[in-house]
Amino acid sequence: MSFNTENYPGVAQEAPAETQGFRFNHTMLRVKDPERSLAFYSHVLGMRVLRRLDFEEMKFSLYFLAKPDNDETIPEDQAERARWTFSQRGILELTHNWGTEDDADFAYHDGNKEPQGFGHICFAVPNLEKAVAWFDANDVQYVKRPEDGKMKHIAFIKDPDGYWIEIVQATRMAD
Repeated sequence: MSFNTENYPGVAQEAPAETQGFRFNHTMLRVKDPERSLAFYSHVLGMRVLRRLDFEEMKFSLYFLAKPDNDETIPEDQAERARWTFSQRGILELTHNWGTEDDADFAYHDGNKEPQGFGHICFAVPNLEKAVAWFDANDVQYVKRPEDGKMKHIAFIKDPDGYWIEIVQATRMAD
């Protein structure tokens, strides 16, 4: 028998048949300055921008980013790429409300200050030490380095808007 779910109060023992084909697609973060955020996510974390959508009448833009495998074929055609994007897992949507980049006092709540809410996103890396060296070389801000605290197998970094990003090495997570 294959694994189905861990059991806790409130957990459905079987996924309802009506949810067959449902797939978690993306998480959205609001960003103050898309240029800074896109530089961080594309350079420091290696993500690719799959699609940008502008909504002039509402004055905001959406950027959909992913970390596709090197051998993955992404459609060139915009319509096909949009369909492909919304069928994937692990997409990050960055939402930019126009003009926030020009307001020196503007900042989004990162979810980790009071009142707490949203916590973090997470990236798995093949080698935690090499990832930390890369982050150090790129002056990434840390919330927690692997050597800090009791959990030596994870790091937390911040993006330009202060959102926390957990960094894990999957092979170290089985302990």
